[in-house]
Amino acid sequence: MRNDKLAKSMINKLAARNMEGFYVQTKEEAKELALSLIPEGSSVGWGGSMTVKATGLLDALIEGKYKELNRDAAKTPEEKDRISKECFFADYFLTSCNAITEDGIMVNIDGNGNRVAAIVYGPSHVIVITGMNKVVRTEEDALSRARNEAAPINAQRFGLSTPCSTTGECANCLSPETVCCQFLATRYSKHKGRIKVILVNEDLGF
Repeated sequence: MRNDKLAKSMINKLAARNMEGFYVQTKEEAKELALSLIPEGSSVGWGGSMTVKATGLLDALIEGKYKELNRDAAKTPEEKDRISKECFFADYFLTSCNAITEDGIMVNIDGNGNRVAAIVYGPSHVIVITGMNKVVRTEEDALSRARNEAAPINAQRFGLSTPCSTTGECANCLSPETVCCQFLATRYSKHKGRIKVILVNEDLGF
């Protein structure tokens, strides 16, 4: 019940930030809602989001009538880089966030920067899917969550040799393998409705 009331408030806060918010109970509902927002024939790209993958949305897009920009299907590093860049011209870009505040500010940390770059500029529409487990009170809390929870888990997931991969907490390192290269706080969308945020009443992603 708390999440239901909190999500309603967050949708209003997102609207004040020129972003459109939605709230669903399950990841399956999130998938169906996202599909309803993406017309068939659209070009769709995505970043490396475990949350989006968990909804089954990516499989639905690959199997459906869409022009998917799937860098995971690339056969070479060069092809993967090309597809990542093509995402900037996509009709829709799918991602999650590392944290979101109760008043609608999203925080993301990125290694290569392709994900945060696409959130900022390029794709005509951005759909963010996030579990309510990523909701925090303040922007400082959001940055802390991104650095001390999401980043270490991702470093471990990729088998990287970073201090946080060993200790589980941010060391503010300058390791060549760091995933904390780019920090993005999205507090307002310059283009009304370009960014749509689907809040899900489940624990999803990191």
